[in-house]
Amino acid sequence: MSYKKDFPIFKNNRKMVYLDSAATSQKPQVVIDAVNDFFSKYNSNVHRGIYTLSEKAEELYEGTRKKVAGLINAGGASEIIFTGNATEAINLAAFGYFKKFLKKDDIVVLSEMEHHSNVVPWLMLKKSLGIKIYYLPVNEDYRLDHLRLMEQKINFSKVKLISLTHASNVLGTVNPLEEIIPSLKKECTNAKILIDAAQSIPHIPVNVKKMNCDFLAFSSHKMFGPSGVGVLYARQELLEMTDPLFYGGHMIANVDKEKARFLPAPAKFEAGTGKLEGVAGLGAAIDYLNTRDIKVIQKYEHGLTKYTLSRLPKIKNVQLYGSRNFLNRLPVFSFNIGAIHPHDVSEILNRHGVCVRAGHHCAQVLMDACQTAGTVRASLSIYNTKDDVDKLITSIEDVKNVFRLTD
Repeated sequence: MSYKKDFPIFKNNRKMVYLDSAATSQKPQVVIDAVNDFFSKYNSNVHRGIYTLSEKAEELYEGTRKKVAGLINAGGASEIIFTGNATEAINLAAFGYFKKFLKKDDIVVLSEMEHHSNVVPWLMLKKSLGIKIYYLPVNEDYRLDHLRLMEQKINFSKVKLISLTHASNVLGTVNPLEEIIPSLKKECTNAKILIDAAQSIPHIPVNVKKMNCDFLAFSSHKMFGPSGVGVLYARQELLEMTDPLFYGGHMIANVDKEKARFLPAPAKFEAGTGKLEGVAGLGAAIDYLNTRDIKVIQKYEHGLTKYTLSRLPKIKNVQLYGSRNFLNRLPVFSFNIGAIHPHDVSEILNRHGVCVRAGHHCAQVLMDACQTAGTVRASLSIYNTKDDVDKLITSIEDVKNVFRLTD
């Protein structure tokens, strides 16, 4: 099975091995065409344009909202809010909803494997409201030890939010949320559930009803769509109690000199003109995922993960941060080579045409838990092959040679 032919960047960079999909995915031709088609065939503003071109643009825009709802099994399109990215989506939930209802000494449960986007907003609310934060730890197999919360001497009625990543952008760990959430909710009966699905959405099925979550966030650019577009899903009754982050046009039912009245969700949260071409591209990305079947993609990537785990940890002086079991795992591999700085490793790999990321990956809480300042991260997607993994392995050997790191 070859997906690489669908992505034109590889035709123009034939020697490139792209292993940075956890940062941003490459785009298939159908997505590029959809963005181009919007500008060349449908370019106009949406909503309230009483002419054919605007109506066609609006049909594309709102059609994508329906596609998103179908992709994650939401209750309807009105539960889907377009944002700038997953970070903005989480901030909308944090400051539009939770800031209104959290009180001093209420508890927010996170995990050590969260991206900064799912840590910093809650730290800001801790500073302003006096809430408390508890971090679920990562165990020796780099998986979430969610049962540790039950051992804590805390008032579980004070736990008002459990906000977790579906999959770690560093470890590749997929958290079994359909098991974890009921276990935590059994004690934390007052808690709302927020899921960061930015990493999982292009790799595995995401179903908000099976997860029984209240909020869910993800980005277009990590799932083969354009950048500048994100999604916040929230249950309808919660959206009615959520305030917008931004104010202006498009969201208004009525304005006079004294007050403003807003349209219902989703329009209430989408002030100003959105990234219309990006939303059209996101719709094409969802079509691409649907026609390839996410479960078939998952099976293919399991094979890549299994193959990488059969080779990478066996290299002398390589320390891998992540489970050695290819199940319940994404093809994301963070590692260090001896005492060589991750930036140096990345630079030498680049000389071989291998594109990886180096640093703390916006996950410094996790870096602290792993007792390292940073790692090299190779993250794969459907357009990668075993040959790409082989190139990574041979290039790592050259890194060791350059730094005279003997076995």
